[in-house]
Amino acid sequence: MDVRAHADAWLAAWRRRDLDAIMACYADDVDFTASTVARRWGRADGRLRGKAELRRHFELGLELAPNLTFTEEALLTSPGGYALLYRRENGNRVLDVVELDQDGHAARVQAFYESPQR
Repeated sequence: MDVRAHADAWLAAWRRRDLDAIMACYADDVDFTASTVARRWGRADGRLRGKAELRRHFELGLELAPNLTFTEEALLTSPGGYALLYRRENGNRVLDVVELDQDGHAARVQAFYESPQR
């Protein structure tokens, strides 16, 4: 499992704003948690399950931020996953903690924001 390759593919897909390529980084049954989910979708637990829900969330994110960019600050690795610290175009720093499944797709992701994010 090459966590560097996964992180690079994910960052490149966002750079291209290629939603299909972004979604290819995730497992079909992905479990995704972020404060943006709570704000955008009114889910107190901030949780989305499955690619269909996550895709809608990312579609809205791309609409809300037409100049979206991610600049990597650090990649921290562990067996079976990684944490990616990056800075958004609006200056907000984000830490994504990613657990990969046996096929190398993101199965569980938690996103942490330095400042509240829409």
